[in-house]
Amino acid sequence: MDTASFNGLLRTLMYIILFYYAFKFLARLFLPVILKKVVEKASENMRNQQSAYQQTPPNSATQSEVKSKPKSTQKVGEYIDFEEVD
Repeated sequence: MDTASFNGLLRTLMYIILFYYAFKFLARLFLPVILKKVVEKASENMRNQQSAYQQTPPNSATQSEVKSKPKSTQKVGEYIDFEEVD
């Protein structure tokens, strides 16, 4: 069984600190670029949705769907009215 050494502990702490600062540095470099791309993509999607919404006349699809679906007249069960007994 290996025992923990002081040098191993210092080396591990050094790697953790080094990884933390490297990640922080790289995040400052690349995060603004990534966020800018995400915002541009979301803006483009919203513009596409808005233009698609403005091109279709309002309620044109919903009215035809409502007219094409007949109402079901099947009797599912019978209604029973319960009265409370004292």
